[in-house]
Amino acid sequence: MRSDAVANREALLAAARVELNLDPDASLEAIAARAGLSRRSVYGHFATRDELLRELITLGATRVAASVATVDHDDPLVRLALIASRLWHEVEDIRVMAVFAVRGPLKGHTAEALAPLRLRVVDSIAEGVAAGSVRRDIPVARLARLVEDAALSALAEASSDAMPGSAAHRLVILLVLSTAGLSAEQAAALIDTHPELDS
Repeated sequence: MRSDAVANREALLAAARVELNLDPDASLEAIAARAGLSRRSVYGHFATRDELLRELITLGATRVAASVATVDHDDPLVRLALIASRLWHEVEDIRVMAVFAVRGPLKGHTAEALAPLRLRVVDSIAEGVAAGSVRRDIPVARLARLVEDAALSALAEASSDAMPGSAAHRLVILLVLSTAGLSAEQAAALIDTHPELDS
């Protein structure tokens, strides 16, 4: 693509990221207007709104999965907390869009893009179960899905309640750890004794 076409495509994706976070049902016209482009110019890059959404979700999910790939810790519970923390920092500015991407009509597409992240969660939970630090009463794969749902519920709550970033960040980690089997007190203590969870 020519440099101006590349710039227009990037502007559309950036505008969609902002506009869809404000309103997940935002039209192509609204996205084009935010990008300073005509609706017709959108069709030069994306044939449909869903095509634009798929591209945006792919880019976002790939970025999130890559950022989590570097998370590591010997303790699987701390690793889960760090994954939750990193996830929050990646989607803090696009809370509504993040929940829409995972729970909306394109959730199947999102699931494919987030497969590496989900594998890290499953592996961490399996390791925690083997070590006796993660609950054993729920099968690992199901517990991994419930941990993900807990993180998404925290994101949704933070979005609907306009919760301050630091409180929402802590809530995401608390719900992940509680779902993994820690009491509220144990989860809070783990967070408070690991300063890296604040970053």
